[in-house]
Amino acid sequence: MNKGLVILGVIALALGIGGSSAMFTVDQTEQAMVMQFGNPLRQVRDPGLHFKMPFIQDVVYYDSRILDLDPPPGQVILSDQKRINVDAFARYRITDPLRFFQALRTEAQFRDQVGRILNSSVRNSMARNSLGDLLSEKRLTIMDEIQKRLALETQDYGIEILDVRVVRTDLPPEISQNVYDRMRSERVKEANQLRADGEKAKLEITSRADRDKVVIIAEAQRQAQILRGEGDGERNRVLGQAYSQDPEFFAFYRSMTAYRAALAGGDTNLVLSPDSDFFRFFNDQTGVVKK
Repeated sequence: MNKGLVILGVIALALGIGGSSAMFTVDQTEQAMVMQFGNPLRQVRDPGLHFKMPFIQDVVYYDSRILDLDPPPGQVILSDQKRINVDAFARYRITDPLRFFQALRTEAQFRDQVGRILNSSVRNSMARNSLGDLLSEKRLTIMDEIQKRLALETQDYGIEILDVRVVRTDLPPEISQNVYDRMRSERVKEANQLRADGEKAKLEITSRADRDKVVIIAEAQRQAQILRGEGDGERNRVLGQAYSQDPEFFAFYRSMTAYRAALAGGDTNLVLSPDSDFFRFFNDQTGVVKK
């Protein structure tokens, strides 16, 4: 009886292992290829539980979602002989697992082979354009051309190329340094030119201001001389009228003015005769000198 239970257990275990190996599950994000002795038999795209021959058949799974292909950056020589490092990537989807398997076998083989095709398409399309084209609206046309070229060369691989983009385009370090040095030299030259123009403008403004200053001062001095002359003339006219009206008072006023001018310092010594004409108003306010 124990031997019978063991046999039944072995049979149940074999049936369990065989049943489990005969079933496989396909996720919603996957598609499967049923293989027999390494040869593809059928594709399974519907998600859920599926069956296969146990032990002699196995299953290879492929992702059904949109995937990224990002090969290593490559160097491109443009039409203006400038070298740039280009880092491009593509988005694709596996649409035919059978053709994908027949052409590439594994995704690792796909990334290696199609990555080289992508870099080749990028080089061929960009090499006919200049750096200025890549920085202009023509860039979109170049990207579309690369995508069409890549799709054409991979049409037998069971994939669909959805998009191609360039992550960045950089100049090689040695060229970048030369470009930066040239840009810096141009900026220094431009700054020196601006300083020279500013200095020239400063000299022009200064010289014009100095000239205007001389002209204004000369005009002011001329006007002052004219006004001074007119004032002196008016003073002489007034003094003449005053002299004609009262000669004695005018003589007295002029003598007082002379006394104030001559004796204002307090340390003036005059050696004059007391009866000189200069002191005639000291002795008599009428100015009559007594003999």
